[in-house]
Parts: sequence; structure tokens; C-alpha cells
Amino acid sequence: MFDLKFIRENPEAFDKALARRGEEAKAEEIIALDSSRRAVQTEAQAAQARRNEASKLIGKAKAQGSEAEAQALMDEVSGLKTRLSEMEEEDRTLGEKLNTLLMSLPNMVYDDVPDGDSEDDNTEVRTWGKPARFDFDPKEHFELGEALGMMDFERAAKMSGSRFVVLKDQLARLERALGQFMLDLHTTEHGYTEMLTPAMVRDTALLGTGQLPKFGEDAFKTTTDHWLIPTSEVTLTNFHSDEILDEEELPYRFTAHSQCFRAEAGSAGRDTRGMIRQHQFEKVEMVSITAPDQSDEELERMTACAEEVLKRLHLPYRVVKLCTGDIGFGARRTYDIEVWLPGQDKYREISSCSTCGDFQARRMKMRCRPKGEKKTQFVHTLNGSGLAVGRTLIAVMENYQQANGSIRVPEVLKPYMRGIDVIGG
Repeated sequence: MFDLKFIRENPEAFDKALARRGEEAKAEEIIALDSSRRAVQTEAQAAQARRNEASKLIGKAKAQGSEAEAQALMDEVSGLKTRLSEMEEEDRTLGEKLNTLLMSLPNMVYDDVPDGDSEDDNTEVRTWGKPARFDFDPKEHFELGEALGMMDFERAAKMSGSRFVVLKDQLARLERALGQFMLDLHTTEHGYTEMLTPAMVRDTALLGTGQLPKFGEDAFKTTTDHWLIPTSEVTLTNFHSDEILDEEELPYRFTAHSQCFRAEAGSAGRDTRGMIRQHQFEKVEMVSITAPDQSDEELERMTACAEEVLKRLHLPYRVVKLCTGDIGFGARRTYDIEVWLPGQDKYREISSCSTCGDFQARRMKMRCRPKGEKKTQFVHTLNGSGLAVGRTLIAVMENYQQANGSIRVPEVLKPYMRGIDVIGG
């Protein structure tokens, strides 16, 4: 959502920002709708004032015995009532058109976001660790998991269809260990508050974070008109929706380990084997709610928190800044963290950390009030994966695999694995 005042005063800059996203110019249409709506509202205010005034004059006219004047005033009030009802409907219709248009447009990216058409145009920021060299041909995670008898796609498909998996025994424990390790790290060392939130939400929650109305096909909807969350970003960010926060208490930092559900619309033919792209998966999410002047620094901090998970696991990775053609709908700047997968011989995304500015806050009416001031301002929101648990499991399996198909357990996970050092050993 956008500041209409900014669009009215900077139409060319707004259209330029949309053009960077590959969108058509919309400022003229937005300003026209806004002007029409404000004109209707101004006329309605004047009509209401005249109606109130005429209503008072009716009594005076009757007291003075001027029935003709009183009748004329009553006719005027009746006409104004009809017109006010019409203008209320005009205001509602124009407001809906304006809101629908604004809700359909992506956020304006920051100037430092590189221009580009796809992930090929993202820019590398830094790397950490060196990809391991094996004296055997490393396998992909699904080859390892199926050979161990601990990863079953066939039986999952029998129950649920494609893009589902059943993890068994020590691999199921390893995934649970990863989620617990991430939560412990973020809550004890990174200052995040652990949350346990619903897996189903109403339309308003997805509207607030930007998944609706444009990306409804990517989510699952129930027969009760609830949506299954695509990520706990939705619930964590909406936790303070429609509230005025004390700026002195910011930033708020939340984390949650949740099941996530995505229809993966448009991904036919991509990553059809294995756990890379699933309809149901686990993720540890990080969300920050900040004052406007805190968000840039908070994005760097959040990204570092996600990186620390990979450092503790000794998994090589790189950080890239997303270009205009690859950045998410609600983001102003995004860093992707890509972990090295030996089985694929390339880096794959494992975390995405974004600042949304006030884009989401405007949608969910979330503000803060600086100390000693009456005027409020919209907060800034940030979100990041810390990390995608299933993809981290994949990275551990492929980077810690041994020639006989067994998998070493990373040192930091051993306390969560009841002394298991090697899976399948």
C-alpha cells in the first residue's frame, strides 16, 4: 500500500518505480480516482452541513407561521438525504476501485536494488566457507534418503499426491533437531521472542502481508474461508495489526517454527524430485517491527542472524542482493542466502531476508507514536527465514554425506540427537 500524498506530489517518480518492476504507469489513474473520491467527500460534507442547517430552520419557519418556507426546507432536506445516500455509494465504489488498484501494485524498491529480469541478474554480496571436495561422486539428498529407507516420496504421494514426503526415524529426528537448534539460537543469542501462532488465517491477514489479492492461487483455502499460512511471516507480522505501538519499545523481534503450505502454482517441472519445492514444509521465521529509521540496520542484523545458523552448521553459503525482476512483491530490499549443495553442484536459496518499509504496515494499519508526540507514523516491517528447515536438512545431508551413504551429524546438533553421531552408519 502507498502514501497517496506521495503519489500526488511525485507521479513521475512513482511511475518510474513501477517501471523498474516491469509494471505499467499507474499514477494518473490513481490520482484521478483519488481526486474524484475526494470531490465526492467534499460535496458530501457540504451537503451534510446544509442538511443540518436546513433541519434547524424548519422549526423556526413553523414557529413563525411560514408553512411554505417550512415545506420548502423539508423538501430540500429530503433531497439532500437522497443525494447523501447516492454520494455515500459513489464514495464506497470509488474507494473500492482505488483500494483494489493500490493493493495490486508491488512495493517500490530502494535505489540500490540492482535492475534485472531474473535471478541471473542478482548481485553477489559475500560468500562464506568453501564447498567441500569429495573423493567420490556426491549424491543428492533424495538418493541418500531413499537409500537409507528414511525418506519416502512414494508413500507420501499415495496419501497426498505429488510434492509431499514422509521422513522416518533418524532423518525425522534430524529435521526436528534443526528446528529446535534454530529456535534456541534465535531466542537465546539473537534476542527474538518465540511465538506459537495459528496455521490458518482469514483474508485480512494475507491482505496485510501482501499475499492477497494478487497471489491467492499460491495459497490453500479451506471450506471455512480460512487460508493455510504460506509462512508464519503472516501471523507474526499481523500480531500487532491495527494497533498504535510505543516507539520506545521498538524494535519487536519475533520468531516461530511452523508448518507452511504453498500450492507452488506456476512451478510445474521445477524441482519435481526431492524436498526442494514442497506443498508442506517447515520453516523457522524471523519478523521485526521497527521504527522507520531502524529498518535498514535491522535488515543487516536479521541477515546476519540467518547466516549464523549456517556458520554454526559449517555449511558454505553466499549472500546475494535480489534484482528488480526477482525481488518479492512486498519487499523494498532483499538478501537471499544460498547454501552450497554438493549433489546439485550449485548454490540454492535457503533464506530470504527482506525489509518492506511501511508497505505492509499501511495495509494492516500498524503505527507507532514517538515519545511526547501526538502524531503517529507507520512502522516498518521485516521478515526473513532463519532458516527453511527442510532445505537445511537437505544441505546437511549433502554436505555431511560419506562414501557409504551415511550422514555425519553436525557437532551443534548432537545434543538434540541423543548421542547419534552418524545417520545410517
